[in-house]
Amino acid sequence: MTNRCAAIGVLCLVALAGCSSGPTAPEPRSGSAAAEPRDPLDLSMRREQAIALLVSMATNGSPEERANAIEGLIDAPRRLLPLVGDALTDPNEGVRAVAAMGVARARLAQAAPRVRPLLTDQSPRVRAAAIWALHANGQPVDPSPLASMLESPNPGVRGLAAFVIGEMGDRSAAPMLRETARAQPARAGDRAVADQLVDLQVAEALVKLGDPEAIHQIRAALYPARPTDLEAAALAAQIIGQVGDEVSADQLIVLTARRDEMGNPMPAEVRLAAASSLARLGLPRGGFIADEFLASPRATLRAQAANVLGEIGDPERLPALEDGMADPDGRVRIAAAVGVLKLADRGASVVSGAPDR
Repeated sequence: MTNRCAAIGVLCLVALAGCSSGPTAPEPRSGSAAAEPRDPLDLSMRREQAIALLVSMATNGSPEERANAIEGLIDAPRRLLPLVGDALTDPNEGVRAVAAMGVARARLAQAAPRVRPLLTDQSPRVRAAAIWALHANGQPVDPSPLASMLESPNPGVRGLAAFVIGEMGDRSAAPMLRETARAQPARAGDRAVADQLVDLQVAEALVKLGDPEAIHQIRAALYPARPTDLEAAALAAQIIGQVGDEVSADQLIVLTARRDEMGNPMPAEVRLAAASSLARLGLPRGGFIADEFLASPRATLRAQAANVLGEIGDPERLPALEDGMADPDGRVRIAAAVGVLKLADRGASVVSGAPDR
């Protein structure tokens, strides 16, 4: 998925966070049995199965699953549109925020009037997402509340505000972002890690606003010196792919293979994030990393592995993703369905032009 959750980003506010063990994964089928599917009817059938799963989870899942499924349907905006209304009034603030950001990213102009009431939502995250949704769809909206969100004591609010400012593309906001980064006091422990992640999100926003110097801060985070730097390394690896920084491709490759003095590889989250970004940069050679974690006892890693396969885009990996759609954990089922959707759309565009979205 496109999730940027917890260490892996901010977009899905309630999904894929944490490292707790999930249900045991089923044994994946061997990909060797799959011939490369090129038949348009076959691709369409697989796509419809993936969409049906996402629609079901967006309607009937837990808050975390609803948010993930809504985000996953952004690449199928005609299927997302009928679901957005209920999601924008969901009792869970994370679902409301993700729904509003879905309106922004999918350019669902028909849904914009239903977003406007969220400008006064009790959650600053939802308000920030609503500002972006209205702006992205050409609706008049006052972006100034984002400035106060950048001063919030809550790192999650600051990070999301920075992300939204970067997506909105107003270069006049760059000085405000730089001041935000300078104004934060030094902290220790978990707050220091959270502030480090916000700093990376601010740097990402500055890159999107055309600041060529901000990329150096993101690249520097790819060199973790302490265990507390690993979460930032995972986020930096993902950002590199999202901003298209091809210069950093070699360092991402190093991250996938690097070992500590005890011979242990980098944490799975870091390696998977690097593999996903390498695929985004046109280097889809990280499938073997995803294979290591498709049957992990941790559902978050199985979901991240499915995301990597979706980014790599190899049609021969469809059977593995379809196995993931039957996983006991809803997060994994959604990530796998999003991967199938990406592969089917990519295959359809090769066969007959852009797919019917």
